[in-house]
Amino acid sequence: MTLVSRINTRLTEDVIRFEPEGKFLERKGRDTKPSKIADELIGMLNAGGGVLIYGIANDGTLEDLQQGELLRNSSGSLDAYRKLVHDLIKPPANIDLEEVYLSTGELVFIYHVEPDYEQLFQRDGNEAVYLRVADSNKGPLDRDQVARLEYNRGKRKFEEELRPDFAIEDLDASLCESYRKAMNYDGDFKSLAYKRNLCVLRDGNMIFKNAAILLFANDPERYIPNASVRYVRHEGTERKSGSEFNVVKDHRFEGPIPKIIGEITTFMEASLRDYYYLDLHRGKFIRVPEFPRDAWLEGIVNALYHRSYNIQGNPIMIRHFDDRLEISNSGPLPAQVTVKNIESEKFTRNVRLARTLNDFGYVRELNEGVPRIYRAMREFMLATPEYSDDGTTVTLTLRNKVSNHRETIAAEVVKRIENGWHRFNRSQQEIINILFETCEATIDGLITKMSVSEQTIRSNLKFLEAQHIITRVSERIRDRSAIYRFSDS
Repeated sequence: MTLVSRINTRLTEDVIRFEPEGKFLERKGRDTKPSKIADELIGMLNAGGGVLIYGIANDGTLEDLQQGELLRNSSGSLDAYRKLVHDLIKPPANIDLEEVYLSTGELVFIYHVEPDYEQLFQRDGNEAVYLRVADSNKGPLDRDQVARLEYNRGKRKFEEELRPDFAIEDLDASLCESYRKAMNYDGDFKSLAYKRNLCVLRDGNMIFKNAAILLFANDPERYIPNASVRYVRHEGTERKSGSEFNVVKDHRFEGPIPKIIGEITTFMEASLRDYYYLDLHRGKFIRVPEFPRDAWLEGIVNALYHRSYNIQGNPIMIRHFDDRLEISNSGPLPAQVTVKNIESEKFTRNVRLARTLNDFGYVRELNEGVPRIYRAMREFMLATPEYSDDGTTVTLTLRNKVSNHRETIAAEVVKRIENGWHRFNRSQQEIINILFETCEATIDGLITKMSVSEQTIRSNLKFLEAQHIITRVSERIRDRSAIYRFSDS
């Protein structure tokens, strides 16, 4: 593990070469023009900052800048990259350039970008504005997009507010040490916090920001009310009160955000159920989680670092019903993000929180944000995630397909279905799948779901009856309303 940076000690050779690109990390090959580098840096300045490595291709291939200098046969060619921050970006930006020689001798440039909440950055000359979104640069932004960006930059200052009332003794020592190790930092946590802009020095005193309290305080709620997560399990599919009160579990998670993420992950994995679906290709009953881990975990992490912490009325709420999971946090959505474009439009409200969680590994693992939630639900063949925004609260709803069908199908019947699946014709397989999804069906119900004749349906039902897979429930011989369901044994 070879360190390459004095400014960001988390950057090893493996990280800068092979860590997946995301919101806070970008690689550019040697042939990238200075103007393109400038555009990428502007996008990071206007988003959450980050690191751009020049001289390494997307796939991690080293492209020695010294060799590039010789190939271009121009002794001053790299100077354009050294000066681009001053020549191509306005207003003056807080970007440090490190020229690093790797252990194998290659030269790469590392641009360290710090965001600025007070200013909007653009290209000098054409005034083009860019914004870093996930792992790519968006822009040039149009006039309306720029206006919305300016609006949002003013809305996310809460995490930057200084807290002279915070006592350094209230820091979680074990978590601070974990962060120091995650950053490969040799000094103490206080100096690391200063380097990562989580605090400032005033008259020799260290004053921490709200972001540091949310991330590292033993009890953030002492300073920021309701900086917690509450999980409520409702029996059924509705919230009820009074004599019908249906809350069967109520648990609150308090403490610094990284610890909340760890505790709630363990808790949710134990609380969520499994369900079974019928794999139509193999004829096997497959056990899968109630919700994909990527979806619910990403939803919770998103809520923790996108929440408007200046709105301190309610904690983040996780409501768990039989058929869905609702994750709610204080809103509203950022100005350019709506419930319709949230899968593609992004804006990080709390940049310090996001970058530190990235340092810990939480956001780096889940760096695709909302699109990953959508993709995970699609892969599990579940309903499209639903977002709502009532102006004060943003809610993500994930719907499941949890069913007790596996319990209602006798083990012997399951065995007959799996063993005989490839001998059943297509209509027989379809009838089994319909019954698995609906528990029971009638002739008319099957006609509406299947593109075959009534006679074909009847003959296939008789076959499945003969195989002791389904049972007909009716006292009449020819009863169109007869109910068909799986056999009891």
